[in-house]
Amino acid sequence: MGTTASAATQPTLHESFHGNGMMDSSASFQTLNIHSNKAKSIITNKVAPVVITYNCRQEFQIHDDVLRTNYKVGRISDNMPEHHLVQGSYFMVQDVFSKADVLSTSGSYGAPNFRQSKGSFPLYGMGQPSLSGFKQVLQRLQGQGHQEVLFFCLREEPVVFLRLEGDFLPYTPRRKENLHENLHDLGRDARSENLELTIRKELHDFAKLNDNVFYVYNDIEHFKGEPQKISISCEEDMHVTEEVYKRPRFTMPSYRYYRLPLPTEGAPLEDEFDAFVNVLRENPSLSLSRDVSRSLPALLFSCQVGVGRTNLGMILGSLVMMHLTRAAQESTDATDKPKMQFQVIQTLISKLPKGQEVMEEVDRAIDLCSEMHDIREAIYENKQKLEGIGEDYQIQGSSTKDYFLHRTLQSLERYFYLIIFNAYLHEQYPLAFACSFSQWLCSHAWMYRLLSCMNQSELRAQADLLTKGARVADEYLAPDVLSTIKQMKVANFRRVPKMTIYGMAQPTSEATGAVLEYLTDEKRKHSSVLWVNLQDELVVEANGQIFCPREPTRVDQLETALKEELVGSQKWLEVTLEQEKQMKMFKSCVTVQETFNQHKSSHQGLQYRRIPFPECSSPTEEVRRGFPESCEDEIVSVPDAKYTKGEFEVVMKLVRLLPDGHRMKREVDLALDSVSETMTPLHYHLREIIICSYRQIKSSKCETEIQALILKSLLYLERYMYLILFNTYLHLEKRDSWQRSFSDWMLQVRSDCHISVIIELFFPSRTIEYKYVNMVSRSLDYFLFLYKSLRCKKVYRDQYSKKLNGITVA
Repeated sequence: MGTTASAATQPTLHESFHGNGMMDSSASFQTLNIHSNKAKSIITNKVAPVVITYNCRQEFQIHDDVLRTNYKVGRISDNMPEHHLVQGSYFMVQDVFSKADVLSTSGSYGAPNFRQSKGSFPLYGMGQPSLSGFKQVLQRLQGQGHQEVLFFCLREEPVVFLRLEGDFLPYTPRRKENLHENLHDLGRDARSENLELTIRKELHDFAKLNDNVFYVYNDIEHFKGEPQKISISCEEDMHVTEEVYKRPRFTMPSYRYYRLPLPTEGAPLEDEFDAFVNVLRENPSLSLSRDVSRSLPALLFSCQVGVGRTNLGMILGSLVMMHLTRAAQESTDATDKPKMQFQVIQTLISKLPKGQEVMEEVDRAIDLCSEMHDIREAIYENKQKLEGIGEDYQIQGSSTKDYFLHRTLQSLERYFYLIIFNAYLHEQYPLAFACSFSQWLCSHAWMYRLLSCMNQSELRAQADLLTKGARVADEYLAPDVLSTIKQMKVANFRRVPKMTIYGMAQPTSEATGAVLEYLTDEKRKHSSVLWVNLQDELVVEANGQIFCPREPTRVDQLETALKEELVGSQKWLEVTLEQEKQMKMFKSCVTVQETFNQHKSSHQGLQYRRIPFPECSSPTEEVRRGFPESCEDEIVSVPDAKYTKGEFEVVMKLVRLLPDGHRMKREVDLALDSVSETMTPLHYHLREIIICSYRQIKSSKCETEIQALILKSLLYLERYMYLILFNTYLHLEKRDSWQRSFSDWMLQVRSDCHISVIIELFFPSRTIEYKYVNMVSRSLDYFLFLYKSLRCKKVYRDQYSKKLNGITVA
């Protein structure tokens, strides 16, 4: 008889819950707080828990009186009875209400919102049925001639079916704060099946403690007669999802059941796509080599009310059916449907083989499954609401702009992933899915880069919104820490030591002239000047000052539109000067391009280029040019030199992979050191920012600030890695005068040398979260895209810490 020795006082049941409110289902019994200082250990026994005293001579069983003291109780309101809480926190609420059945199919078909997709594909969707309702659905499908049925439960949240009036009705645990919302984001280790088993055992215990009665809630709108008593005399009075959906296999040999949790919003994770692909792999009837004389299997998808997740599942099923039949089914009349003009989608299909065809197939699949929900219409509806907001306002403490931007980007992300998944099907279906979707996407890492910039390439305010109330901020956001405005007319003007390389803030037309005079005078005598503008915000010069709208927009296309709008409106506009709001009317306005065009006549050797760089992250492969020079030893100015020198685990993996990798990193470090000499001691070195930003988490108490610091550290680390890759490219391609672009080079080395695999090791599995993050930078008002973060923030922080080679926030 084994024991688990513990001299310390054992925690109570509710203290062993995870942070997400769920109990560790791997333990067969939770340790109890036994009020005896003699208790030495507790073991698990199939009959009952047994306590063995420290002298190992006495043992006794724990009975209901002890169990009763370790369960938590609660109530919805003071005028309602108190009762036990599931998992110490949750109330059991009826899963689906009658109003949710928009199609009124519960009585006739057995499930709410039961429907077949348009066209002839055997694709069906529905909301959550009861036990008898599900049997009715299967009987109807059999009656229509479908002998083979594949059923997909798309729910992540735990569901327990309770016996009531000859049927088993679904109930779900919910929080008191929001009784209308199911549990979600349970984490990768919290399997729904295990949670349901734990909850069923718990409900049985609760009923035993209360005369075989447990309390549930059916009416959370008016609470008339709530809570209601339900009889539970044994565990057979309850079913879990697996029991309801797997048992038909014994009466229908060609029936299959899969639990495929999908997100309520946004795109599925890569491993969720992989799980769907595994279903295609293991079912011969879904193979391209299937027996075409047999009819296609019926695919049945279900979530709670049969709308969002069910719609997504039916679209995936439609794409599969298109590939199986080698023909696109007839689509609905889409003449009045909005066409996708988003830049991220246009860029995506331009890079994909047969991109236009791939997108059109997705559009047809969406049309076939649009009876309850249309993804494309959802994108435009939310985008129009976002653009219609003039002055931001709060609803229940949340920003309306934040809300509608979040909804718009999530719908656009879902559409984006449907397109790339269909591209994957085009390539891998004929190969019997030799490569999983996650592996395939890893080999096409440019899609991640494109996706990460999604909200910075569109969904931006048009020029006329500026004169309708949007704020304007000026150059006070770039403080002159080097005190160069007085002499050079521009902030932070400086030169890289031993190089004819200069840097500065965004100059006005007057400052541009002063800098050009300085560079071409008798002392410096620069006959040619290449001026590279790296600012990725929209910028105009009005009334002799530099302004940029705090609603970011696409740089190149809309600066001229903004200029015309400002000059033509002749309205008093609110601006921010020296951190104070003022009203101004703009009489003159020029774009940055026009500023340099004016100076080209007096400086013939002047060339101007605009290469927008992001604030923190690495620039894209397409914008990289140049070649670094070596200097002396690298500079290290903060403690823990190992990390200040950039020797992070993922960086060193990259260095070991690259040809002459240590030299490539050293040259980058020396270039960074040369640039850092031009800054004040208050400015961190690039390598220092990575670790210093991360260590600031210790003093951060706000979750938003913590996420911002992690993001900042991650993006600077990405920039550091890409600098090393770019330096390697310059060395290897120099002999051919860099005829191959950095983008093409990266595509090849990613597949040949598995560099993308290393990058994937650092950037863990993606879940999109859109936050209005304060980066304490010039990107202060940007809606930043939390690039490939995990849904569970704690796990994300822990993994990031490990990737920084064991650094902890001490």
